[in-house]
Amino acid sequence: MPLRFSDNVLLAMPQRRRVLAGLAAGLALGSTGAAPALAAPHDYPAKPITIVVPFPAGGASDILARLIGQKLSERWKQSVVVENRPGASGNIGAAHVARSRPDGYTLAFMDLTTLAISPSFTKLSYTPTKDLAPVSMVTFSPHLLVVRKDLPVNNVGELLAYAKEHPGRLSFGATPGTITQLAGVLLAQKAGISWTYIGYKGGAQVTTDLVGGHIDVIMNSVLGTYALVDSQQVKMLAVASAKPFYMYPGTPTIAQTIPDFVTGTWQGLLAPAGTPKAIVQQLHDEVALILKEPDVMARLRELGCEPLNETPEHFGQWLREQTVYWAGVIKENNVKAD
Repeated sequence: MPLRFSDNVLLAMPQRRRVLAGLAAGLALGSTGAAPALAAPHDYPAKPITIVVPFPAGGASDILARLIGQKLSERWKQSVVVENRPGASGNIGAAHVARSRPDGYTLAFMDLTTLAISPSFTKLSYTPTKDLAPVSMVTFSPHLLVVRKDLPVNNVGELLAYAKEHPGRLSFGATPGTITQLAGVLLAQKAGISWTYIGYKGGAQVTTDLVGGHIDVIMNSVLGTYALVDSQQVKMLAVASAKPFYMYPGTPTIAQTIPDFVTGTWQGLLAPAGTPKAIVQQLHDEVALILKEPDVMARLRELGCEPLNETPEHFGQWLREQTVYWAGVIKENNVKAD
């Protein structure tokens, strides 16, 4: 059976890769060279906690980290500070957390690209699957398959037919080395089509150029795209979730045309490897309760996010599987992050 985080969040990988040989369901992430594990103090947390977001303020990771951080602070009556450490596609902040003391007071809030994709493109000073301890997979937000509004296609089938009739003519915009680029690569691979990739430094310019008609197709997060869709500045063809997405229940999924196709952004909370299991579990349990609070659930729906509640062990298994899976996609398609 494939690993599932919810009925709507099926991992996007072929059956032959869904369960990695040698991975037990209860296997936790280990540590290489990390500081020795510390005993869990009975008074945790006894001082302020820092959640490092390895991206600039205002993005999805930052918004979600501040939401969770505020709630942790309220529940524990302890200060929780969100610190932005952007740079190197998120790897500067991530490396800082990986090198931090494993005592539960320095955490990271990271996304799929930094955790599972960057290792295939960049020589990192840390290894996500070894130097970070998964705490909680917090949310999933599917990609929206969107095209410029005057492109003469109205659904996935018509888009793929147009691409086959005009090989290489369609332009696909994305930030190189990220899941938004690989979503397009994966779609082209599975559909047997080709398009020209146009690289951008950030997602804002991608959407701006799509609205301006300078590029043809993108696959972008709900948060970064829904305003353009709702104002009809662009044309949405499908959602990259396993089942119809609650924000657009009448919009088909890509999986209806290409079985098992799921891409999007997963966001999670992690700690340095070696953090006591008792602290990891305590953090996980608190986040699980926070995700059930009505105001949090409402805010996540506004952001186009589906809350998740998986164990740290399953989060670790997912991270290993995703790292291997996307490395295969990158190698098979000779993808370059430039």
